[in-house]
Amino acid sequence: MQTMGESKDEAMNLNANEQGETVGATVSLAGRRLLITGGARGLGEAFVREALAAGARVVFADLLAERGDALASELRDTGAAVDFVPLDLRDAESVKACAARAAELMGGIDGLINNGAITNSGGKFATELSIETFDAVLDVNVRGTWLMTIAALPFLRASGRGRIVNIASDTALWGAPKLLAYAASKGAVIAMTRSLARELGGDQITVNAVAPGLVEVEATAYVPAERHDTYLNGRAIQRAQLPADVTGPVLFLLSDAAGFVTGQLLPVNGGFVLN
Repeated sequence: MQTMGESKDEAMNLNANEQGETVGATVSLAGRRLLITGGARGLGEAFVREALAAGARVVFADLLAERGDALASELRDTGAAVDFVPLDLRDAESVKACAARAAELMGGIDGLINNGAITNSGGKFATELSIETFDAVLDVNVRGTWLMTIAALPFLRASGRGRIVNIASDTALWGAPKLLAYAASKGAVIAMTRSLARELGGDQITVNAVAPGLVEVEATAYVPAERHDTYLNGRAIQRAQLPADVTGPVLFLLSDAAGFVTGQLLPVNGGFVLN
């Protein structure tokens, strides 16, 4: 908990030390073959690292090709079973090629983390958004999630134990202002999760969503201090939210322990939505 006189950075560092270097050791994903979108940086990179630590074989994909290649090379130098595949979630053919290549590299796909997304609309009132911006956000975050899911579906069905985890956002739960396109897109992802869970349950595929709060990563560096303070002061657990706070629940939903959990939304935000 952040105390008086303690900075947000100090609270973050304290929590990182308390949690240790990895949560992967607490969940076993041994033998699982995972495809992770948006994995080249930030929260996606954390998913990649923790899934590997949990014993999974991983292919991650991203629009940031140079960064993805560099991360994959770094991880392979440590002996990790990981590959990078370029991906543009706006392009249906790119999505199909990504899923097919991932399945080829791993010999199948057991789990999919739909993490790839864009914000692009932060700090603007609804009246200030352009049609192009609104469409772009929904194109990547909603249509892209749908396209990737159906592209991976044949491989998830063949797995016999398929898992899909969609990364939503708690902004869709509390109605974050000046973030309309993003919040709307994540609300759609939550609804999509429930529909897909009903459609795919007969194939023994679970579909769940995790809704993080404001996580301290590179992609949220643009967020004004006032919004950080809103989250920090509104949480039941009053400290900064780190990637490790999100990776644990996601790894659980990918594991055998969550085999009878589907169609669920798990807010992971330190109790912010309670307020």
